[in-house]
Amino acid sequence: MIALIAILVSTIATLAIGAYGVRIARSTSDFFVASRAVPPMWNASAISGEYLSAASFLGVAGLIMKFGLSMLWYPVGFAAGYVTLLILVAAPLRRFGAYTIPDFAEGRLDSPALRRLAVMFVLLVGWFYLLPQMRGAGLTLHVVLGLPRWVGVVLVATVITANISLGGMKGITFVQAFQYWLKVTAIALPAFFLIAHTANGFDPTAERPPTFTRDTTVELDSSTRFRVAEPTRVQLLSGQLDGSAATGSRDIAPGEHAAGSGAVLHFPRGVLVPHVTGVSALGGAAWAVPNGGVHRGNAHPLFSTYSLIIATFLGTMGLPHILVRFYTNPDGRAARKTTLIVLLLLGAFYLFPAVYGVLGRTFAPELYLTGQTDSVVLVLPRIVVGGLAGELLGALVAAGAFAAFLSTASGLLISVAGSVAYDLLGGSVREFRYSAIGTGLVSMLLGLLVVGVEINVLVGWAFAIAASTFCPLLVLGIWWRSLTAAGASAGMLAGGGLASLGIVLSRTSIGAAGWPSALLTNPAAWSVPLAFTTMVVVSRLTARRVPVDVDAKMLALHLPESLRATT
Repeated sequence: MIALIAILVSTIATLAIGAYGVRIARSTSDFFVASRAVPPMWNASAISGEYLSAASFLGVAGLIMKFGLSMLWYPVGFAAGYVTLLILVAAPLRRFGAYTIPDFAEGRLDSPALRRLAVMFVLLVGWFYLLPQMRGAGLTLHVVLGLPRWVGVVLVATVITANISLGGMKGITFVQAFQYWLKVTAIALPAFFLIAHTANGFDPTAERPPTFTRDTTVELDSSTRFRVAEPTRVQLLSGQLDGSAATGSRDIAPGEHAAGSGAVLHFPRGVLVPHVTGVSALGGAAWAVPNGGVHRGNAHPLFSTYSLIIATFLGTMGLPHILVRFYTNPDGRAARKTTLIVLLLLGAFYLFPAVYGVLGRTFAPELYLTGQTDSVVLVLPRIVVGGLAGELLGALVAAGAFAAFLSTASGLLISVAGSVAYDLLGGSVREFRYSAIGTGLVSMLLGLLVVGVEINVLVGWAFAIAASTFCPLLVLGIWWRSLTAAGASAGMLAGGGLASLGIVLSRTSIGAAGWPSALLTNPAAWSVPLAFTTMVVVSRLTARRVPVDVDAKMLALHLPESLRATT
């Protein structure tokens, strides 16, 4: 009940602040770019609010718990991506005065066809990033309140669609700024309590794999195969274990065993956590050393790590919901200042998911068996602190997690709906609202289909596609005058198209193991260089198609506002 109240308060506050935004959002500029008048601190809070998604709030801690400290590359990359954004993109993009990425593409290269292609990739990246928010919302309500996963998906889709369609960018700016500070409080305050309760005698690098630190009952949502390394005492309370429905205690031999869907197993204190297929409950030495174990089940961890670094460092500048925020700054200098503040705000937040991942390995090992390591942030306060304090802290975390889904999903929905309305339709307020409603419904339907996929896997795909499409478009479009529309189109299709195909194939038998799995699951290491190379080569071959007013456009991108006022 406490958690339910906290989630309801978070949701009602979101709707109330959004309703205030409805009162002040009137013009087309209000809906698309908040009249380009958002101050840096306010804008930085809003950017951080929409950037800290389900992947940041739940997924990072889950991956660290599951695969070890090598997963710290995720938060490092998520934050460091703003450095490249600051250096290469932020100020020039704002000076150009576009409303959306497709708007920039056509304005810079005079190609309506390129604009339509960019819209396609905005939709692809936006929905890839929207899906984990939906999955995270379903997971949160399922873990905290025991509700079916579809309830969270429907609730988030409904709330963000209402906020976006009524208040647009100006309205959602206030909501996202509020939600950043709620999220950082919700993850930081319980973390300090957890550290205080576990400071004495806790060793995260213990050599033995995780063990149950208390008598633990585990309910399996689906059929599960697991392996035990030593004779293990287990009690079957209901369901089937190894094809037998006989309840009671039994000793199971070392090796692989199968539990049916709905089985309830009870493990005594001190027993090694069973090794579930696809989840490596690594010993301390392998878990604590980067790449000490098999990286996400991949036989080529070094390649996967470098590919992840490329995707997160370069993908940030290609995320539509982040870039659209820089159009709301008053000028290029404000855009740079906003980016610096964002780096500080994100750095403060990303100190804490690792704490949950490390502690979850010892205090919530049953999550290995259920495959729900993504929920470690939600369950740890109740397990470690306990009592009323644990319930209150757990409720605060749940409210913060729900705010994460609402904030990021809002930013994604507004970027996708804005691109559809402005780049494909007429760009009026009415068409924006229709686009928001349609996009929200599609996102809800797709969100119901991905409840079984890891949150960070979905986000990693979005970053890889963004890095393979919009990153080279923006970098070359801003800094290389010889880019042509044909080159930009060919590069986006080569990088983004093949990266998307690789991701699809990674879910089939083709990408099941070895180098095919590494190359297809983590495509950024080859798809980003391919996109850049293709853009340069094709632009050279079509050099006569460089826009005739390219010098004026480059001047618009790079001439500071202070100098414009004097010329």
